[in-house]
Amino acid sequence: MEHELGITKLFNDNLAGVANFFFSLVGWAPADRPWSNFMTVELLVVAILLSLPLLASGFSVDKPGKLQQVFEMFWGYFNGLGKDIIGHGSRRYIPYFVTAFLFILVSNLIGVIPAFESPTMFAAVPLGLALTTFLYFNYHGLREQGFGYIKHFAGPVAVMAPLLFPLEILSTCIRPVSLTIRLYANMVAGEQVTLGFLGLVPFLIPVVFMGLHVFVSFIQAFIFSVLSMVYVGGAVQHAEEHH
Repeated sequence: MEHELGITKLFNDNLAGVANFFFSLVGWAPADRPWSNFMTVELLVVAILLSLPLLASGFSVDKPGKLQQVFEMFWGYFNGLGKDIIGHGSRRYIPYFVTAFLFILVSNLIGVIPAFESPTMFAAVPLGLALTTFLYFNYHGLREQGFGYIKHFAGPVAVMAPLLFPLEILSTCIRPVSLTIRLYANMVAGEQVTLGFLGLVPFLIPVVFMGLHVFVSFIQAFIFSVLSMVYVGGAVQHAEEHH
């Protein structure tokens, strides 16, 4: 059994019935302590992200605060990146990429705090994010191209369609697996290295690996968002070129 964090203990002691109610909707058996660490920390991450606009003390066009400037910086950067990768009409997809980046980044970084664990260290969280991206880019591919989105899996040469179609379908279905493994494996590896050196040498050296953990947290959040952008671009580019 995993070590129960303080926040998880609080949820299990007071909100076990809530979790069991939602579990019952999908046919899961009730449990005495249904909340897991990654669930409670995920909710905390969501609460942090939702509270950030409140901390900005209002938004202003003339005199933007520091937090607003940070938001605008992220938005502007991903907006420019979206234009380069997706092309015309990329602006409609930017909210998803920015949200995914911030959620993954905060989820990765919260593990640096001793009382918490990164929810992205648990396979269910990266898998959920990867499946969300999978549904997202396929939805927009169908939305923009209709049946043409299915046809593009067959390739431009009709005679090669019987061979290319199953390969392209398999390649597309593998994408959430690769997204999951990349994020999950890197976060677990970084956490284990930091904990290992913290146990061997409790001073100075672990700080270096904690700094590396922060760096990896940014890189993995960025890679996940950019790959999501590439997948969306591949799904909608034919429709955008037609427009």
